[in-house]
Amino acid sequence: MNKGSKYYALYHHLRQDKKDKVTLTFAQIEKLIGMALPESARQARAFWSNRSKGAPQASAWIEAGYQTAEIDLDGERVTFRKLVREYKVKREGDTVLWDGELVKALRQHMDLNQAQLAEALGVRQQTVSEWETSAYVPSRAMSKYLTMVAERAGFKYGEKG
Repeated sequence: MNKGSKYYALYHHLRQDKKDKVTLTFAQIEKLIGMALPESARQARAFWSNRSKGAPQASAWIEAGYQTAEIDLDGERVTFRKLVREYKVKREGDTVLWDGELVKALRQHMDLNQAQLAEALGVRQQTVSEWETSAYVPSRAMSKYLTMVAERAGFKYGEKG
């Protein structure tokens, strides 16, 4: 999520909150973002939909790992629940074969951009980009290293998490 986004503070708040369920009032969200929510937030449930394309507010909670679960327009409250993702993990023996989706999910779990993950792994940012777009896959040795990094970061990739 771009730090310049109107909803970045909401994204950041949700990223910091490790609960499975977070309920916020509209007033709390307005305080976080430093401005009033648009009138459509109070009148239309569609504002709170979980569409990530073309909706910066939805990108905030989706990129933070949440989705809207309950919307109370009269009470001006919204409840977000953690997304439960299941990744298709391929293995060769005991080695996880990392693919683009898994690398990107790890990076997002660690709240890093591509350059920051590249620096942590000792590779170029372009390498991370090529992994994420599936232009290339990490080598077997790098896959073992990614597995160690994921375990240290508490990233659940072999099961729902």
